[in-house]
Amino acid sequence: MMLWRGFLVWLMLAIPVAAQQAPTPTPVLIIDSERLFAETRYGRRIAADLAAHAADVQAENDRIVAKLTEEERSLTIRRPDMTPEAFRIAAEAFDAKVQEVRRERDAKNVELQRTSAENRLQFEERVQGIVANIMLERGASLVLEQRTVVLSVRAANITDAVIARVDATLGDGRD
Repeated sequence: MMLWRGFLVWLMLAIPVAAQQAPTPTPVLIIDSERLFAETRYGRRIAADLAAHAADVQAENDRIVAKLTEEERSLTIRRPDMTPEAFRIAAEAFDAKVQEVRRERDAKNVELQRTSAENRLQFEERVQGIVANIMLERGASLVLEQRTVVLSVRAANITDAVIARVDATLGDGRD
C-alpha cells in the first residue's frame, strides 16, 4: 500500500512538470478563399470585368450564329436552282466557314479562361501577403483552406478579417 501511495505522489508531482515542458500547440488559422474572392472589392471587380468580357463574347457568338443561320437558310432556298455540283461546292465552302468560325470561337473561349485564371492567380498572390501578416499578428504558423477542414472553432477562421484588410489595403485592385 505504501508503494502505491508513493507512486501516486510521484505521479502527481511529475505530471505538472511534464505539462510545463510540453511544447505549446501551434495555432492554426482557417480561410475561405472562395468567400475572400467573392466578397472583397478586388475580387468582385475582377469577377465583374470577366463577366462583362464573357457577355461581349457571347453577344458576338450570338451575332455570328444568326449570320450563319441566315447563310444556311439562303443556301437551302437557292438549292433547287443550283446544279448538284454547284450546291456541293457552296455547301463545302459554307461548312469550311463554319469550322473556321468554331476554331475562332474556341480560341476566344480559351483566351477568356486563361484571362480568368491569370486574374485569379494575381489576386491570390497579392492577397497572400495580407494573409501572412494576419497569420503572424495572431501568432499562428499555418493557414488552412476552409474546404480541407473538418471541424474547427469559429475564432480560427480569419476570412472576415482578411476581407476587411484586403478592402482597406488593395481596394478594387486597380492600383
